[in-house]
Amino acid sequence: MRSTTSWAELADTAVSSAFTSLYDDLGHRFADEQLLVSALTHRSYAAENEGAIQNERLEFLGDAVLDLAVTEMLYRNQPDHVEGDLAKARAEVVSAPALAGIARSLGLGSKMRLGRGEALSGGGEKDSILADAFEAVIGAVYLDSDWDTVRSVVERLFADVIDDAQNRPGVFDHKTRLQELAAELSLAAPEYSTHWTGPDHGREFHSTVAVGAVSGSGVGSSKKQAQQNAAEDALAQLRRTAS
Repeated sequence: MRSTTSWAELADTAVSSAFTSLYDDLGHRFADEQLLVSALTHRSYAAENEGAIQNERLEFLGDAVLDLAVTEMLYRNQPDHVEGDLAKARAEVVSAPALAGIARSLGLGSKMRLGRGEALSGGGEKDSILADAFEAVIGAVYLDSDWDTVRSVVERLFADVIDDAQNRPGVFDHKTRLQELAAELSLAAPEYSTHWTGPDHGREFHSTVAVGAVSGSGVGSSKKQAQQNAAEDALAQLRRTAS
């Protein structure tokens, strides 16, 4: 049976062919392929191979680049959401498990350069190593190209993750949380009342919600946001009274 050779064992001239599928998945082909090699080089490998450049500096850069790209996506996709909700969603999107999941979808584990001990202990499947490597890859893309390219890569890879974070109850959906808590406390379903003020091109929506003996209020640029803010207010009050 023919053995499989990892890209880490190939001569530099064969790196391009080994990375073809990764380039396709990223949507970016590296001009400086050594940047990508470094991004996939764990410190355990560098410790055993003189001259090898580990990925920690690229990881440091990629962490900041990724934070900005994801923040911009959330900011543009969710114009009605407040800073706190956007921060919660970003934290979920760039968490180690989420980044490791994307790294696995790109097959980064099999492309990592790991020291012998780390490789034998399954380092290519560890969330921490995969997440760090993915951040390093994003840092490498940034150095190899420009901001528009990085943004395109992040949008390509994170579209489903961000959509999931935005729509998961509890990240933004205070109305769902309030309804669930009301049911747990054997209260009637929350009742909302909403009206708007101002001209058609600049309406401001005001909403109130009543649940049990609690009444919450909220304001927003849309009916949905005003109701979410009212639900958040009522939810905080209801939790205090229930504790």
